[in-house]
Parts: sequence; structure tokens; C-alpha cells
Amino acid sequence: MTAVTDRTDHADRPGDDHPEDGLSKDASDASDACSEGGTCEVNTSEEGTSENGLPGEATSEDQPQEGTGDSEPCEEGPPESAASGDRHARVEDDDTAARAEGGTVWDDGLIARRVSETAGGQEAPVMEIKPLVQGPPAPLAYDGPLRSRLDALRELVGLSRTRLDSRTLAEAGRVLDEAAARRKHSGQHTVVAIAGATGSGKSQLFNALAGVAISETGVRRPTTAAPIACSWSDGAATLIDRLGIPGRLRRRPLQSPEAEAQLRGLVLIDLPDHDSAAVQHREQVDRVLALVDAVIWVVDPEKYADAVLHERYLRPLAGHAEVMFIVLNQVDRLPGEAAHQVLDDLRRLLDEDGIALGEYGEPGATVLALSALTGDGVGELRESLGQFVAERGAAARRISADLDAAAARLRPIYATGRRVGLSEEARDDFADRLADAVGAVAAGEAAERAWLRNANRACGTPWLRLWRWCQDRREPPTGRLPVRAPADEEATARQRVEQAVRTVADRAVYGLPAPWAQAVREAAVRGSQGLPEALDEMTARAVTPAGRPPRPGWWPVAVLAQASMTILQVIGGLWLLGQIIGITSPNLGVPVLLMVAGIIGGPAVEWSSRMAARGPARRYGLEAERRLREAAAGCGRARVLDPVASELLRYREVREQYGRVTGAASAPVG
Repeated sequence: MTAVTDRTDHADRPGDDHPEDGLSKDASDASDACSEGGTCEVNTSEEGTSENGLPGEATSEDQPQEGTGDSEPCEEGPPESAASGDRHARVEDDDTAARAEGGTVWDDGLIARRVSETAGGQEAPVMEIKPLVQGPPAPLAYDGPLRSRLDALRELVGLSRTRLDSRTLAEAGRVLDEAAARRKHSGQHTVVAIAGATGSGKSQLFNALAGVAISETGVRRPTTAAPIACSWSDGAATLIDRLGIPGRLRRRPLQSPEAEAQLRGLVLIDLPDHDSAAVQHREQVDRVLALVDAVIWVVDPEKYADAVLHERYLRPLAGHAEVMFIVLNQVDRLPGEAAHQVLDDLRRLLDEDGIALGEYGEPGATVLALSALTGDGVGELRESLGQFVAERGAAARRISADLDAAAARLRPIYATGRRVGLSEEARDDFADRLADAVGAVAAGEAAERAWLRNANRACGTPWLRLWRWCQDRREPPTGRLPVRAPADEEATARQRVEQAVRTVADRAVYGLPAPWAQAVREAAVRGSQGLPEALDEMTARAVTPAGRPPRPGWWPVAVLAQASMTILQVIGGLWLLGQIIGITSPNLGVPVLLMVAGIIGGPAVEWSSRMAARGPARRYGLEAERRLREAAAGCGRARVLDPVASELLRYREVREQYGRVTGAASAPVG
């Protein structure tokens, strides 16, 4: 708190009747000090009080009390002499008399002391009014949709840590940390930074809004070397601590009921030049811009189209239009209609940057033209800023815009605009390739031939079976074609299995972002290790054991018929032999008829049995092929398709969370 003092020796002043009570001035002295020193401004913050609740001595910039987090007054009186110590001002209780002498009644906002001197020189008792003890401001509260989006982003980061590197998730993690940190602080205050280029007049605008010279201005560049904070109400100390602004750079604006009511809750930050030649200045600008709730960009007629401003700041922050003010300063330098032309061109550039303009009731950036030097347009900015602060929604809108920016950067990682996953066609093709690798078709055909062979042996004529047995004994079992070596067959089968795995992996990763595609490929490769050996074991169990295939019910009938035909042939032959020998009476008709019936009936029965066996043999072969296919498909599904499907399901989960972050439904995943 600033104590209004006078450089005149108080011991020599008449009327100081009570030097021992610590009071250093009377009402006329206080009025003289106010009239000579300009506006008499008093800080009402708690840092200006001593431990016993009395107004303390003024604290200058050269002797800051850091660590308290409170703001210093923006106007400081001359330092008191050592002789004055902790003396306080004495003000006459008669306001009319004080005004007549040109003075004002001094009230420090915490303790009001009004002293009136009677005609007899007696002093009225001093009345102390203790301030109301107010609790800390309520913390910031996010609405339901914003909380849901933050929870979804937190879940998204957790699900993605094993698939994405920390650099990719760094921005999302920063947004979550800043949202959690901002939520712990006051929701009744809005932190607004004033940023601009060298010579744009941002410090001058800062002083114009505060109503008093706080930030240094001048032709020396850069002028502002460190951020300066100015708070219009108490309770913002923790917010300013979060920005890393020390106590010696904290100020209070000119105290006036109108300004305090209009901008209550505002914390204004004057930043260094964003294009400063000093690297540390630019670093401070970037650091603070990431923490404030809103930004006032100050441009001048010379640098409003500067590429550094548009490419480095405005264009990347296009999604933060609702928490941005773009102010064209120094319009007093533009003659006639030039100010409107420059303002229109500025709007055009902002539109090209993708910044939505808050015109015609639409949400977006506020664009104004003013002159901080003459004050033209400053009132309009103060009114817009007052409405903006009164809404108490800037912090939530800033966090929401940060969420949108983080989601836009993560979009190539989570969304490609394509339907991804394994289709039924891809799964069936993988099963067919594995079945081909284990020879399911060949195994079915072999089973069919085996069944036919058994049918021919069971239902064929004995003479034909005897002839085939002799043929098998005389000819090699391999026939004319050489038998392929088992090693060649195994190598061919392994290559087919690897090709099947590569094909299904390529189809599974189609349309996936690169990190998830790599995860799917790795899962497929891990599953393919040992797959050929597993297929061999499976094939050995699935193939029908060696031995005779099952016989249908009509086989005994065919065997009996074939035996009857053979018996007829034997009877007819013996009968003819008996006639030749003379044992039986000559009668060629009957034995010849019996022999012809047996000779013709045997092949007929064999041919009929073969025709009848084709259907069952085909079904038997298909059943053997089906069993082998299912076994191969089950082995491939357990080792390859299930791990791939797990990765795709994980991607679907993160895709759904990303949809919640962006507020849109996620695209279907196969």
C-alpha cells in the first residue's frame, strides 16, 4: 500500500499536535500531497498492511517483497524519510472543510481513519473499520462436455503409450497438465496477455487500460524486457505465480469504482516483443502465451502484415479465435479513410490465416482499431474486454481450443478416413492359402481314390483282383513319374505359409495409420513363427488313420452278387469239364449259359459297384478335405488372426476415444 507523504519536515509543520501517536499529516497535508503528486491512488491488497492490520509503509520496486504473490500498487509516492518511520496520514472528518481546502478524504480500503479537530484543538477518537475476511476464490469448473473430452484424451494417451513414442503424445500430455493446473486456480479471474511486435504500442495500450503508467514506454527497443502483471481484483496471486511473474513486476490499476466494476476479475499481462532481438524475450512470450486464457494482439499500420506474426503465431493459433483480440493501434497516424482500408486488409489476412472473425454475432476473434496515444477506441476495447471477462468462460474456451489443436495434430495417427480391418473375404483367403499349404485338396482327392480303390477291391471280380495283384508285384510302386522329395515338399509348404501370412497382414493394415500398421505387422510376424510346424502336427492328427475306410451298407450285397457270379462261372466250367471227361451226360446249353452268366455278370456287378461308389467316395474325400481345412484354419486363426484382431480391436478403442476427444463419432473399423 502506498502511503501519501510529503517531503517537508513534519517536525516544523504547525498543527502536528500528536507527534508521538505515529500520525504524520493532517487533512491539509494530505490534500496537498494528492494535488501535487497527481492522482492519489491507494492499493487495497493485503500486502500493504502490517501484522496488526494497520497500513504499512510503501514498498518500492527496488525493495520488493517477493513470495507473497500479491500485486504492488501501480502508483507509488515518494519514499518516506527515516524519521517518519511508520507514521500514518491523518484526515479531517469534516469532508466539506477538506474539499474547501482542495483536499480529498483518504481511505486505504482496509482501515479508515478520520480525524476532526474541534475549535478547542481536541482530537476526535480514531475509528478502525476492519475489512471483511473473504475466502479464496472458487476454483475453475469445466462443464460436462469439456470434462468428457479431457477424460477421453487422458484415456487415449493411456491406451497409446505402448504404440506411440513420447514425442508424439507430448502435446496431448501438455494440454492435460495445463487443464488440470488451470482448474486448481481461480475461476473468477481471466488472464489476458497483450502481445505485439516491437514499436506496436502494446505497452502504451497496457497503460491506457490500467489508467496509469505501469509499463515503460519509449523509443529504445526492446523496451519491455519481462512480463508485467496488473490485476483488477484480489485473489489472482496463484494465477500470476503460475505465469512465473515475480512480485516486483505485479501492479494494480488506477483505483476507480467504474473501472473496477467494469474489469473486475481481469489480470492483464504486458509481454515482451515477440520479434525482439533478445532470444530470452521471445522465449518468455512463447511460454506465457501457452498459459494465459486469452491474448490481445496489438499490430500497427506498418507491421500488421508481418510474416513472422502470421506464420508463427496467428496461423497456428487459428483455432483459438474465440479467445483472441486483434487490435490495430496507432490509427491516429493514418489520414482519412486509410484506417478503414488498413483494417479491412487486416481482416482479409486474418481470414486467410483461418481465423474466424466475431462479426454479426458469430463466435470468433474481436478486431478493433484504436489509438492508445489519443485514447480513441480504447473505451470500446475496454467495454469488449469487460464483457469478455464477465462471461468467465475464457479459460474453458482456451482449454477447448487447445484440445482441438492437439486432436488435429493427432489426426493422422488415429484417423485416415478409410474403413480398416479384416474382411470375411480376407479371412477366407487366408484359410484357403493355409489349406493349400498343407495340401487339403490333395488329401481329399487321395481319400476319394482310396475309397474307390477299396470299393473296387471289395466289389470287383476275383480274376481282376488277381491280375492287379500280379501287376503290382511286377511294376515299381512309383509308376512313371518320380516321387518328389519330402524336403522339397516341406520347403514349398513353408513358403506358402509365409506368403499367406504376408498377404493377410497387408490386407489387415490397409488404411491403418503407420504406428498401428506396424503393430499389426509385428503381431502377424510373431504368430507366423512356428506356424508350419504346428500345421504339420495338426495335419497328422486330422488325416484319417491308416487302414480301411468305412464301408457302406450295400457293399455286402455287391460282394455276395460278385461271389454268385463267380460260383456260376465255376459250376458252368466244371459241368463242361465233366461232359468232356464223360462223367456227365452231354448238355452244352446249361453249362455254357451258366458260364456266360457268370462271365458277364461279374464285370457288370463290378461296374455297377464302381458307379455306385463314386458318390460316397466323393463325399468321403470332401469330408477329409474339410477336416483338414478346418484344422489349418483353426491353427492359423489362433496364431495369426487372433493377435491381428486384438491389435485392430485396440485401434478401434483408441479411435473411439479420439472421436470423443474431437466430439465426432468414429469411423467403423472392420
